[in-house]
Amino acid sequence: MTRVVHPIEQESFRRLRTRLDTSHFPPLTRAVVERVVHSAADLEYADDLVTDERTLERAHAALHAGAPVVVDVEMVAAGITRRDTVCRLRDARSGPGLTRSAHAIRLAYQEVGPGALWVIGCAPTALEELLTLDADPALVIGLPVGFVGAAESKAALRESGLPAVSNLSEKGGSAVAAAALNALLYQPVSVPVPSEEKS
Repeated sequence: MTRVVHPIEQESFRRLRTRLDTSHFPPLTRAVVERVVHSAADLEYADDLVTDERTLERAHAALHAGAPVVVDVEMVAAGITRRDTVCRLRDARSGPGLTRSAHAIRLAYQEVGPGALWVIGCAPTALEELLTLDADPALVIGLPVGFVGAAESKAALRESGLPAVSNLSEKGGSAVAAAALNALLYQPVSVPVPSEEKS
C-alpha cells in the first residue's frame, strides 16, 4: 500500500533539508537520520546517530519480509505505523535485580525468538537486558533516554557488535526510536536490498 504523505509533513521535510544537508548519506541512513531529526526537531541527531548502511539494508529486508517488531513501551508502539508490534510491559513484574522493563524484554524474547527487530526508546535496563540474551536480532534500535544508564547502555550496544542504530548522547526517547523504525518501514522494498556481495 502506497503511503500518502500529508502536505504538512512534506513542508516540514523541505524546511529540514534547507537547514541540514543530508545528501552525503546513503539512502537508508539518510532516511533514518532525517526522520529522527524530524521527530525531535533536533538537528544535532545528524551527528549523534550511529549506524551503518549495510546493517540497515539487512534490517530493511528482514522488516519487509515480516520479521517481528518488539518495543519496550507502549509509547514506542504508538509511534510505529503500518506494523503490529510486541510489547510485554503490561505482563512484566519487577523483582530483585530485575526491573519491570527488563522482565518485559525477557517475556518478549520468549514470544518472538531470534531474528526480530527490537526498538528500545525508554528504558536503559531494557536494552541492557536484551544484550544478555542470545536474541540474534535483525536490528536493535537502541535509543533510550535519561541521565542514568542511557549513554552507557548504548555504548554497550555498540561494543556488542549487534546490528544497531544508537546514538552517543543521553538523549533519545520513544518518538525518535519509533521514527527510526518508521524510516525503514516507509522505504520501498525495491530500495535497497542486500546483495550476495554485501552478505
